[in-house]
Amino acid sequence: MHNKVDPLPVRSDPSTQPMARHHSASYIVHRVKESLTTRVSKLICAICLSLLLCLGIITFILWISLRPHRPRFHIRGFSVSGLDQPEGFETSHISFKVTAHNPNQNVGVYYDSMEGSVYFKGKRVGSTKLTHPFYQGPKNTSLIEGAIHGPTMAVNKDRWMEMERDKNQGKVEFRLEVVSLIRFKVYTWHSKSHRMYANCYIEVGRDGMLLSGTKDKRCPVYFS
Repeated sequence: MHNKVDPLPVRSDPSTQPMARHHSASYIVHRVKESLTTRVSKLICAICLSLLLCLGIITFILWISLRPHRPRFHIRGFSVSGLDQPEGFETSHISFKVTAHNPNQNVGVYYDSMEGSVYFKGKRVGSTKLTHPFYQGPKNTSLIEGAIHGPTMAVNKDRWMEMERDKNQGKVEFRLEVVSLIRFKVYTWHSKSHRMYANCYIEVGRDGMLLSGTKDKRCPVYFS
């Protein structure tokens, strides 16, 4: 008679069994809080970035619309009387007209002082004060006239002969320099004073009148 042997129990490999994950209630609450904090932080960052972007766009638009542009000067007229006479320097005088245009949309310009000087071959022929202080509104144009004669003229016989030689070749070149102290006005704000220079390059014919090639020509403007 054979004794019955009970089979050994089969042990399963724990690595082949799915692991059940059991988390405590405190762990779940911590994860939920962490997720909410992350979402709130992202929302706050998105709102801040949007506000900064809007502020940057508004600032850029204001800068473009209010950024002061330089006044624009054009030569409208220029004449030298007596240029057709050998001794004309004794009674000659120079007269000129320029326009000053404010191209700004929302910026005004104060001209606190203005002076015009005429140069021939780098040497000053004469100078004179121009206009009284005035204010120029946006998109406005002002006509400025000046005359140099008598004691304000610095032309001797030798310089006049130089002009005569150039005239006989067909034209005489001058440079009109307009110097002014200006300030910009934006609503109630006023800028500091700037010294502005406008250089108008001019050609006159044998009769001393402005040649058509330089009439209405724009004068370069710069500040110091």
